[in-house]
Amino acid sequence: MTARPSALGTAQQYALEALRRLITAGELRPGQRVNQEEIAGEIGLSVAPIREALRVLEQEGQLTYLPRRGYFVTELKFSDLREIYELRQDLEERAARHALPTLDEDALDRITEAAKDCVDAAEAGDVARDLDANRSFHLSILDAPDQPHVLRLIRLLWDSTEAYRALYYNSPQERHAAIDAHDRILDAVRRRDADDLVSELNAHRQRALTVLRDILPQD
Repeated sequence: MTARPSALGTAQQYALEALRRLITAGELRPGQRVNQEEIAGEIGLSVAPIREALRVLEQEGQLTYLPRRGYFVTELKFSDLREIYELRQDLEERAARHALPTLDEDALDRITEAAKDCVDAAEAGDVARDLDANRSFHLSILDAPDQPHVLRLIRLLWDSTEAYRALYYNSPQERHAAIDAHDRILDAVRRRDADDLVSELNAHRQRALTVLRDILPQD
């Protein structure tokens, strides 16, 4: 699954990364119960760091705790996901317009490299790697040193729907559609066109929401 914990990371951090990987890879799906003992055995840790990692993921909204039943991967209705995406739209427009003028050549190189990583992962069918690269691509565009609170909220919203992005990226068609969207987004970034950038980000987000509407339970 992943490498053993090293001196550079705690057991809880290692457990947290492993659980995130299971969710993004689709091995733990929305609505599925998380078996702490089984996970601990798979990654070679005691139950204690697994339990602490589960609490972190619950706070992020990725897991739901039910008394006497345990932790489950959070299962969202479409209306829940739509609300989260609407919040993202508001926050990401603010962040994009604020960050765009501050992006230097190093930032552009990071964004371009993340876009290339998305292409490589999509062609290899590596969903977990594609999700990591996709996250890096988007957050690198939105990152500005003087708006940490906006970025913190955006990351929290991304975390709360990571399992659903994994469902979306399991479609080869959608992985390649995302590559085309990234090309248009990157072009807007390079031209420093804030209106086009916001428009392309909105369209990219809306396509994912439309696809997921056919997957999620309706109200």
